[in-house]
Amino acid sequence: MTDRALIDRFHKAVIALVPEFENSNEILGLAVSGGPDSLALLLLAHESFPGRIAAASVDHELRPEAHDECEYVASLCAKRDIPHRILKPSTPIRGSIQAEARKMRYSLLNSWMENQHIAWLATAHHADDQLETLVMRILRGSGIDGMSAIRAKRGHIIRPLLPFSKDMLVQFITAQGVEPIDDPSNKDQSFDRVRVRQALSQLSGFDAGLASQSAAALDDARTAIHWMVDELSAAHIEATDAGCQLNKHDFPHEIIRRLLLKCLHICDPALSPRGSQLEPLIKGLKHGETLTIGNILCKGGLTWTFSPAPKRNNR
Repeated sequence: MTDRALIDRFHKAVIALVPEFENSNEILGLAVSGGPDSLALLLLAHESFPGRIAAASVDHELRPEAHDECEYVASLCAKRDIPHRILKPSTPIRGSIQAEARKMRYSLLNSWMENQHIAWLATAHHADDQLETLVMRILRGSGIDGMSAIRAKRGHIIRPLLPFSKDMLVQFITAQGVEPIDDPSNKDQSFDRVRVRQALSQLSGFDAGLASQSAAALDDARTAIHWMVDELSAAHIEATDAGCQLNKHDFPHEIIRRLLLKCLHICDPALSPRGSQLEPLIKGLKHGETLTIGNILCKGGLTWTFSPAPKRNNR
């Protein structure tokens, strides 16, 4: 694919996700770390929407090299007259480093967008990322909600590179004469994603872009199931003085599971039972049993009822 064809494809991908962006004066925000993927995002966006982008790089202050990497991105942006900011956390990141760093990154980016009046943020997730995520979630036993994987659009975040393979992006920036930053964490075997990535690299002859089609199909299925459950909830879940009741439950197992969760959340919004807790509960209710989960009393039969469990007498 030629560079021009890649740029045109990127432009169409953005407009497909945010149709209103085409004829507006809005600025597209870009999260740019300096790796090959985010640099491709930067250059493609610059070519597609000149004068209508702004970039930000996050220095989590976890690696001494991070500051220089952010400055490198800043220099690339300055050469192209692209507004750029380096964002840093006000307090050190603690706990689960990957999870907390991700949370901090999006918090900083959201604040930057708000201050700069930027409506949309594009990240550099691509087809290979999507495939890795799907494989990781399969290995973790995720259900259909988890298998929706990386969504092309979620709230104000868009991911226009999902149809693009990493090889395409690397070839593009190489042709542009731009040198990417090599993040050593991408080779750290202690991370699940790195191990999955290395395993997938042993495969050849597969189009990683098709993973996004699978993820999109799963997301459509997820949306359809949510719609169906909402419809059935409105028709068959009734509020009671103490909680609620489900007056019909002869549905496929996945629908029953989701209706049951809705009933439990009506009684206790903070309750988040695991699948291993729900399965015996469903089985017992189908047999007309009375069981307790959390602080909720659940009675089976023709109509399933849910109410606060009586307080125990500790005397």
